[in-house]
Amino acid sequence: MRMYDIITKKKHGGELTDEEIRFVVQGFTAGEIPDYQMSALLMAICLKGLNRRETATLTLSMAESGDMLDLSAIEGKKADKHSTGGVGDKTTLIVAPIVASLGVPVAKMSGRGLGHTGGTIDKLESIPGFQTTVPPEIFIKNVNEMKLAVAGQSANLAPADKKMYALRDVTATVDNISLIAASIMSKKLASGADVIVLDVKTGSGAFMKTKEDSVALAQAMVDIGTQCGRKVYAVITDMNQVLGTAVGNWLEVEEAIAVLRGGGDAELREVSITLASFLLLGCGKASSLTEARHLALEAVESGAAFEKLCELCERQGGDSDYIRHPERMRKAAVRRDVRAVRDGFVGEINAEEIGMSALVLGAGREKKEDSVNPYVGLLVFKKVGDYVKKGEIIGTILGDDESRTDASEERFRAAYTWSADPVSPVTPVYGYVDCDGFHPVK
Repeated sequence: MRMYDIITKKKHGGELTDEEIRFVVQGFTAGEIPDYQMSALLMAICLKGLNRRETATLTLSMAESGDMLDLSAIEGKKADKHSTGGVGDKTTLIVAPIVASLGVPVAKMSGRGLGHTGGTIDKLESIPGFQTTVPPEIFIKNVNEMKLAVAGQSANLAPADKKMYALRDVTATVDNISLIAASIMSKKLASGADVIVLDVKTGSGAFMKTKEDSVALAQAMVDIGTQCGRKVYAVITDMNQVLGTAVGNWLEVEEAIAVLRGGGDAELREVSITLASFLLLGCGKASSLTEARHLALEAVESGAAFEKLCELCERQGGDSDYIRHPERMRKAAVRRDVRAVRDGFVGEINAEEIGMSALVLGAGREKKEDSVNPYVGLLVFKKVGDYVKKGEIIGTILGDDESRTDASEERFRAAYTWSADPVSPVTPVYGYVDCDGFHPVK
């Protein structure tokens, strides 16, 4: 079997066999296939596409290129969720404790963020003492005993994806639905969960800018999961503005705490309850979405989900007193309110620009080697459709030096577009995709 022949076949629109796909993934991961040949094949895939079977085989081959987590020692159906990424996206901190408090095991492998804010691991590490490097035996023990553990991803989890993405990033081959879906789902398959709920973001702050593209990606990922024997739902959620109010690592933990205590931002609460409901439905804890939603809300209202977050913190070395009393946490040195310069309705918010406003404060990473400042970030008070009077506070910047705060404020202001006429608020959840297709919210 020759890589040259495989490239030629796909260049002319041919269908690759399972054996050819496995040969490519194994050879490239082992360093036997050079970058220039892999780049040629990736470009051919972008131009000619992959069918359902090719996409599923590629994904499973990428998953099997490294460690495949064996969760068989964990009792019951294992649940996992994944977000395609957004600004202010702290739903794992809410969803996982809700689901675990209802007896569903959540064995969550998460990553660090690259971009405007940190990932789930960075957020959890903003809690003093919290350890995200957990030995496998302790990880499984914690899930069996308390139904929840969250740890950093293994360095050898889907290594083919890491190598392929690095190449795609510099060869203009990122924006292909099959390759995006394979990249995401290879890590989910390698993580070993039985039921996976995907939060597929759409809008200005998301990778997929249109609802149509987001639905297409969701359908591809659900199809991969179904072919590989997993139960998968994908929920299409809005990212045309910040999810919730807070952007920044500890600030987002604090906001998640507020939701688990029964308060917090209504949009964030709705998205989180919806994601939790699908996990409960998929794992058989409820016979309908209505029942699942009732259970999720009850877990919050009873305080069980909040206590589960505290227990997670304690089990992984963190000081849960910061969860119970978040006001104890160190505050950023500079606090600056941003005020409206005119009367009007908030017409649009460029969520990506808000994310960049947090990045310049030090809340995220420009390079993977960068460290994050857990205490800095933004609070966004005015959302699309809100009427604002001149001089009213639309947000607050929390920084650690004046110059970075100045730069952040400039980008924050630039993210807002104003309208003299009323504007409809955004819809937090547009619908969901299962193996039967897309179902819009009624």
